[in-house]
Amino acid sequence: MLQEAFRRFRLKSVNAVLTFVLTCIVVSTAFPAISAADTNDAAIVVDANTGKVLYSENPDARRYPASLTKMMTLYLMFEAIDSGQLSLDSKITFSKNASAQPPTKLGIRPGGSITVQTAIYSLITRSANDVAVAVAENMGGSVSGFANMMNNKARSLGMTNTHYENPNGLPNSKHVTTARDQAKLGLALRQHFPQYYQYFSTTSFKYGSTSIANHNHMLGTENGIRIDGIKTGYTNASGFNIATSATMGNRSIVTVVMGGSTAASRDKWADRLITSYMKKASNSRKKSYVIARASTPRTIAMDKFPDNPPIPYQRPVADTGIALAYASADEPVPAPAPSVSGLSGPQADLVANVPIPTERAPAKANNDEPLTVEDVLASANHAVDAVGEAIVPAANAAQPAPDKTLTTQSIGVQGWVVQVGTAATAEGANAILERTKTQADGTLNASKPYTLAYNSGGQQLYRARFAGFSDEEEAVNACRVLKRNGVECWASLQ
Repeated sequence: MLQEAFRRFRLKSVNAVLTFVLTCIVVSTAFPAISAADTNDAAIVVDANTGKVLYSENPDARRYPASLTKMMTLYLMFEAIDSGQLSLDSKITFSKNASAQPPTKLGIRPGGSITVQTAIYSLITRSANDVAVAVAENMGGSVSGFANMMNNKARSLGMTNTHYENPNGLPNSKHVTTARDQAKLGLALRQHFPQYYQYFSTTSFKYGSTSIANHNHMLGTENGIRIDGIKTGYTNASGFNIATSATMGNRSIVTVVMGGSTAASRDKWADRLITSYMKKASNSRKKSYVIARASTPRTIAMDKFPDNPPIPYQRPVADTGIALAYASADEPVPAPAPSVSGLSGPQADLVANVPIPTERAPAKANNDEPLTVEDVLASANHAVDAVGEAIVPAANAAQPAPDKTLTTQSIGVQGWVVQVGTAATAEGANAILERTKTQADGTLNASKPYTLAYNSGGQQLYRARFAGFSDEEEAVNACRVLKRNGVECWASLQ
């Protein structure tokens, strides 16, 4: 009897352990992308009237756009319609390649076709991957040809940290963008195609007997704020992304959130940003900020493309990006004029040469735009800094020159550095370093000042920097001290 009781007890114990282990496995696999997505958080809020950045978090860190990619696909479609190369009734035919794209999709068989207007609706609402490829093949002759068109257009709009490989945003390690660049694209869609932009407000459309709802559940008006677009996106590697456009009276902002844990937490984060920063946007009817538009649209299905290769992709050597270290402020700091002469701060350096941050490694899963997602994790709290830099005007960033960097005082500087200004001469950069040291309250005593020469549009410029910080935290803290003392700066990984 005693042996039998012991045997039963041992079996129950083993079963309990197995049950616990299996439960842990189920729970861990139920949330495979949450931790990865959380590390990709990036966001930006831009005043549509002035171009001023009201808030940013990792705005220039490379991220995967997922279906935000279709914003550029739609931009090129609107441009072709505007130039008369397409009409809303033009037919988009489907190849085997287009029909074979993974969901979400419209489900058109090879040889079938839809109108351009139906394609627009399906890209905006269902985010149809098959339609995006069909559009690419019809307009560019091939997916790669259309990607070339996308990259050329991105360059002309000043999207200097974006590279496209396909028209739908399905996973590709070279297919990257930033929150800042997506904000530029959102503003360009609004400014350049107001007659077609209304499509982004579509909550659902009828295709045959099927009603297709928009993935963007933020559309509509609440508390006087109207959200009229723009686009959502999701892959396991990107997390949950959204680009939104919102207005309240004369105020207008574009908000981009990338790397949300869930669709619901992403929307909550975007809603908080819109609510918080709408009241800080310019309350003026005069719109002074304009994104330059190329005068001649690119011809559809060109046999040859210009010798203008896509933005080169640089595989990262460190899993980090640019860390902007601005102290909090109640009101945005006025942005400097975009002029090369007399440059003195990091904002001016943005105009001269926007740094390209590193990219995070992709997750293995590749499902795009899930139709239903549970809100399994609340959104993390996000620190809010009111940042007054301006988005780089496209006129200054349309054709960026290669950054041929060389140091003039310290060859091979590595690790975290703090940049405090840019000047037209080495003497001017050294003067900035000397002046900054007197305002640092001893924070820079152990650091090493140096200048960095680089070429921007054929003109030699000099960055003023401090090196020798042990880690990111030390560099960021030093920059915060400088900011409190009136010195604009940023911390970055050299």
